[in-house]
Amino acid sequence: MERKKFFLDPPKTLVLGFATIILIGAFLLTMPISTVNGKGLTFLNALFTATSATCVTGLVVVDTGTTFTIFGQLVILSLIQIGGLGFMTFATLFAFLLGKRISLKERILLQESLNNLSMEGIVRLAKRILIFTGVIELTGAVILSIRFSFDMPIGKAIYYGIFHSISNFNNAGFDIIGNFKSLTGYVDDPTVVLTICSLITLGGIGFIVMNELFEYRISKRLSLHTKVVLVTSAILLLAGTIGIFVLEYSNEKTLKPLSFLGKVLGALFQSVTARTAGANTISIGDMTQSSLFLIVFLMFVGASPGSTGGGIKTTTFATLLGAVWSQIRGKEDVVFYRQRIGYETIYKALTVTLSGLFLVIIMTMLLTITEPGKDFLSLLFETTSAFGTVGLSMGITPDLSNLGKGLIIFTMFAGRVGPLTIAFAVTIRRNPDAFRYPKGKIMIG
Repeated sequence: MERKKFFLDPPKTLVLGFATIILIGAFLLTMPISTVNGKGLTFLNALFTATSATCVTGLVVVDTGTTFTIFGQLVILSLIQIGGLGFMTFATLFAFLLGKRISLKERILLQESLNNLSMEGIVRLAKRILIFTGVIELTGAVILSIRFSFDMPIGKAIYYGIFHSISNFNNAGFDIIGNFKSLTGYVDDPTVVLTICSLITLGGIGFIVMNELFEYRISKRLSLHTKVVLVTSAILLLAGTIGIFVLEYSNEKTLKPLSFLGKVLGALFQSVTARTAGANTISIGDMTQSSLFLIVFLMFVGASPGSTGGGIKTTTFATLLGAVWSQIRGKEDVVFYRQRIGYETIYKALTVTLSGLFLVIIMTMLLTITEPGKDFLSLLFETTSAFGTVGLSMGITPDLSNLGKGLIIFTMFAGRVGPLTIAFAVTIRRNPDAFRYPKGKIMIG
């Protein structure tokens, strides 16, 4: 009975786990050894940075490349890796190394952490995730290190390659280029742009999809989930690239000075990074308002379930579109690839979308109060970026008030663990109704 009394359900464990990691990271970043000036960060700035890293967001109040020592940067990189894969995946890794068995409770937490539909094969999936991550990050690090070696000493190039590979695979968007420049110096460099776009995309499609693609050579089949993720991701990527290309083509401050290839690479990178990565190759603050609003939409949708990214997720967006299309056609069921989507899935998609939308609206409204000198689009962009754990900004993050930073910290945290997970964590008990009320009718539309 005592064990049951102190047992935490998966949502509470995940929320407390992420919060604990953030607090440990914040404490380390306040230490003098973490910053170049030998003073450490103030606790609020340290908490903001640790939350941004653990929630793989990339919003920063201080420049990562010039503010932190190697120790501080490695703390941030560790938080990114743990936050991106999930602390339960790392706990499983340590269990493997110590030769321990994975308990039922740990398997349930893994399933919740990875947002998997079934607990079957969850430990094998965790092992695969660790292998995929190692191989992809190493490959990205090698390619980027070779490219950076043409611009800097080989030791520095290797360090830069490793840092940016891990940061972008985990969709974090932190960079150590310096002076808040991100990757703007490589806007028309195919090697850097295509490598980082690949890292972001692989990290954003989800480990379940990645595992199915790996097993496709044997199984010769893909689940409905994987098909929806791949198709929706491709459509959003293509639409975002074309939209940004057209809207920024004549913008003197972004794409116009570039060659045609540079314009394509610039539009592609901004479309990819808006799906929760956070690095940028053109100045976000100089983009047209129409492009910025398009990016707000892409950030809100975000990546896919079980990935290193945030947002309401591609499958949620696809499910809602399917429901709308079915209503327009007068159909009762939502059907993808000759398979019917259950009503409980549609309700969950609607709940996730509305809770995310309410969070963005409320936080943006509060920011208009705490940051009276900032324009509305900048604040909406900042809030959506925090919710989608993206990290793109129009340049206002370092200038936020203490209250504004606190609001963004909460939004990043909620965006990473999910508004529903937080709601479930603070709910005492969720039981199904013992009875059903008679059906009533209201008019819609």
